[in-house]
Amino acid sequence: MSSSVQLFRDQKYHELKGHCLQQGQLFEDPEFPASDESLYYDSAAKGKVEWKRPKDLCEDPHLLVDGMSSHDFHQGKLGNCWFVAACSCLALRKSLWQQVIPDYKQQEWDPKSPRKYAGIFRFRFWHFGRWTEVVVDDLLPTENGELIYCHSNVRNEFWSALLEKAYAKLAGSYQALDGGCAAEALVDFTGAVADSINLAEGKYGEVISEQMKLFEDLMKVHKRGGFISCSISSLGRPSEAETEMGLIVGHAYSVTAIRKLRLGESLLFSFQAQKLFMIRLRNPWGKKEWHGAWSDSSEEWKKVSDSERKNLGLTVENDGEFWMTFEDWCKNFTDVDICRTVNTSFFSLHKTWEKEMMYGAWAKHPEPQLNRSGGCFDNRETFLQNPQYLFDVKKAEDKVLVSLQQEDRRKYKKEGKGDNITIGFEILKVEDNRRYRLHKLTVQERVATSPYSNTRSVFLRRSLQQGRYILVPTTYIPGVPTKFILRLYTDVPSKLRELKADKPKMTCWSLLCGYPRRVTQIKVHSAEGLQKQDRSGGADPYVLIKCENQSRRSPVQHDTTSPVFNTQVIFYMKDMDSPVTIQVWHSRLLSDQFLGQAVLAASPGEPRERQRLRLRGRGGGEAAEVPGHISVTVLCSDDLAEL
Repeated sequence: MSSSVQLFRDQKYHELKGHCLQQGQLFEDPEFPASDESLYYDSAAKGKVEWKRPKDLCEDPHLLVDGMSSHDFHQGKLGNCWFVAACSCLALRKSLWQQVIPDYKQQEWDPKSPRKYAGIFRFRFWHFGRWTEVVVDDLLPTENGELIYCHSNVRNEFWSALLEKAYAKLAGSYQALDGGCAAEALVDFTGAVADSINLAEGKYGEVISEQMKLFEDLMKVHKRGGFISCSISSLGRPSEAETEMGLIVGHAYSVTAIRKLRLGESLLFSFQAQKLFMIRLRNPWGKKEWHGAWSDSSEEWKKVSDSERKNLGLTVENDGEFWMTFEDWCKNFTDVDICRTVNTSFFSLHKTWEKEMMYGAWAKHPEPQLNRSGGCFDNRETFLQNPQYLFDVKKAEDKVLVSLQQEDRRKYKKEGKGDNITIGFEILKVEDNRRYRLHKLTVQERVATSPYSNTRSVFLRRSLQQGRYILVPTTYIPGVPTKFILRLYTDVPSKLRELKADKPKMTCWSLLCGYPRRVTQIKVHSAEGLQKQDRSGGADPYVLIKCENQSRRSPVQHDTTSPVFNTQVIFYMKDMDSPVTIQVWHSRLLSDQFLGQAVLAASPGEPRERQRLRLRGRGGGEAAEVPGHISVTVLCSDDLAEL
């Protein structure tokens, strides 16, 4: 991975460390100095802080003491329970935290060789699509000799405080971490895909079938290395208020286990009571737990065998970690952040995905054809002025995962512009042969709309039929410039690419061979009353659409004489008198059977509404009628950038 890692502020860890060791001094970071500007973006928030090195806070400092666990650390004065919840999740996966803390053994204090210590550490974050190495010194903010922000419950362990410092440097200041989303931090730790669920809107606390589907989905996420955190909305309640059942409002909890629990032998006679759906949570404060059913010292645990309790790691301590039933979890929490680690490895037992990633930006321009910040679908006049990305679904049906992520805006908090922008995207099914930007919505289908949210990223999972699609990422309102990354996961390669050209390019070759003078869109909706082709009274029809020397064929519809095609094509025509021919064929093993055709004059004067046309045999407009009709929509324009 090292070859693809970029350096934050171009700081080279080994060079800086080597220089400090040569000079016999400890590193002081000029890019994130031990001063108020690194603590606060708001000058009114200043307090009395002393910056101290770990050696000034304890006798035997270590990066890690006895490895890493989700119990290692607690939240400090900063309102970043979301970051601490994310750290709790990270600590559960050694392969992932070793990626965030590279060469952790080499970075460790060596009491036998104190002269090898230079007071410099490095951490890696997945920052806007690239692994980024951030270097920090070990000067940490304290009051009265105590760390004031994230700290370990072991006095001489400092990995969490130093990781938090590196993350604050990336964000611009410690204060920029006040208030956030656990899923965002987990994306930055792993490069995973963030997804959010509103438990109240989804009625997961009421509808048992939806609850079970969610349980299976979350259990799969957890088993496959994903992360989950949850919170209770503070709307209408003071933040950090405690509910009757001991849960904290507006506070991020990390999910540390999801299990189906077998009850003790005494309950096996009751078939319904054999298994319980359970979830284990951790409060980043390291205290304050759930008081309801299945809390640490509740009566319910007496129903569980000693071996099962040991297997679950149950401890009856106020350590901030507790179990509850999944049903109670759905009823008590309102928001869930999910971090899905999408498997792209070919050497895997689980489903693997093909990944495509594109960098883009919403940018304002007074010229409509150059503007790339058109707002959401409601802004009909400007919506298609957004960036457009083309991709193909090659299978009859494919599950598609899409993640749209805006740049991290916390660095703009000093300028008063640190809030996330509301973003989302649309997916449109377009002509099977489209290669240029879409300018007007006519025959295309709007097949999917993501949630619109002012979170850093939005996610959508959808099954799409075979065909060609345009994905349009948007801000909610027009004219808001910012950068984004788009990630698309499909079962087979999708050839995701940005559409930049509005129409075919004029070249020397086109001067010789002719340049298109007209654009024509055709949508073949359906056919009916086709001639029966087999004993069961059916057929296997498809359509072939031809214009000049271009042609496109639809997928075959099986065992029907009234097929629905919904096939779209677009042709750029050099000869304005060229007709469009739509042929219907019956698919056979050796040679296909011609069923009929319709010939259309493609001109701007033709009707733009849907037409029902009689099929005829081969030949001109006077050819003999044959059984069947087709329904089509045809649109023409002599402005190549109109459709």
